Amino acid sequence: MRAVVQRVKEADVTVEEKITGSINKGLMVLLGVEEGDTEADAVYMAEKIAGLRIFEDKEGKMNLSLQDTGGQVLAVSQFTLLGDARKGKRPSFIKAARPEEANALYRRFVELVKEKNIDVQEGIFQAEMLVRIYNDGPVTILLDSKKLF
Repeated sequence: MRAVVQRVKEADVTVEEKITGSINKGLMVLLGVEEGDTEADAVYMAEKIAGLRIFEDKEGKMNLSLQDTGGQVLAVSQFTLLGDARKGKRPSFIKAARPEEANALYRRFVELVKEKNIDVQEGIFQAEMLVRIYNDGPVTILLDSKKLF
């Protein structure tokens, strides 16, 4: 499972000209599910993202998490995070999980984050979405449940 996590002042996602999810201060999470991912990957990502200390404390140091700040999450499933563009110029998505598997693990990730008393807003799985992100910092973190980076 891979994620692009951005600290935001606000973010929203629109599907068919209707906002389906909107947050203020928190984290924009673009989440890609890889073939072979399991519940353990969803648990790892939920724990890591909920506890990721990328919000500033009173001294201006990145020392606080979503749980510390009461921030929100805007979660959007994004299979293109599994794109492999090492060969040629057109990415291959063969490592991305099939939609049924990906949706189940994406849903589980969302549930796990919500269980930590974090407000989670969402896009719509497999929909064409427009995502508006006001990156704060900018701060962007890349995560991989297999710890490849």
